[in-house]
Amino acid sequence: MTPPAPPRHLYILTGASRGMGLALAGQLLAPGHVLLTLSRGTSDALARQAQAAGAALTQWPADLSDGAAASGRLAEWLAAFGPGDFASSTLINNAGTIPAIVPLRDAQAPDLAAALRVGLEAPMQLTAAFLGATRGWRGARRVLNISSGLGRRPMASQSAYCAAKAGMDLFTRCVALDEAGQPNGARVCALAPGVIDTGMQAQLRGADAAAFPDRGNFEQLQQGGALTTPEEAARRVLAYLARADFGQHPVADVRENVER
Repeated sequence: MTPPAPPRHLYILTGASRGMGLALAGQLLAPGHVLLTLSRGTSDALARQAQAAGAALTQWPADLSDGAAASGRLAEWLAAFGPGDFASSTLINNAGTIPAIVPLRDAQAPDLAAALRVGLEAPMQLTAAFLGATRGWRGARRVLNISSGLGRRPMASQSAYCAAKAGMDLFTRCVALDEAGQPNGARVCALAPGVIDTGMQAQLRGADAAAFPDRGNFEQLQQGGALTTPEEAARRVLAYLARADFGQHPVADVRENVER
């Protein structure tokens, strides 16, 4: 008698080309895992790592300022799978961008549009495509939106980024209500990952102090050793994703590491 095939787990990850996204991708490469990344570019190193780990990796170069195109392609790709193909399926909306760090009065309309499209519009469109395409799947379904503390408190010269993350938090709450009454409804969470030593942090530290009053605070975070490495941040995020109570709190912080 042929033994049953081991379970497969599907992960879809945006923003996997650098920082915490790249670390997440690397840590998701494990036997039995199928990983699809949507990023600015592809990585030969990640492909080699997937082969060595026995994981299935598909990398799509994607411009997430055109979320409609990306979500349409995702819906078509998911339609090729059957309802029992995966023991679990997870969408991780990680991509984001910080436009020019200036007061809103000095912001350029194209920069604002791009930040909101990548940080809010694309996650909503990809989430809609994922939930629609997997609604009849039998395995556990999860959506993890990488949010930020800046979606929960205002900061000068950060209007677009703060607005995108605040919108992400609230649309996640709405989706949680949508899914609560559905058969095998998805569990969703907008998770703040803490303060991470990434290119975004360098961008904030390098901003014009006259336009960005909080620049000194970000410099102190680095000087005080308060920044988490992308690899450690990814481990914490994936540990939160694996929690039994994931989704019980639709808006959360990775530093709340005790199950409630």
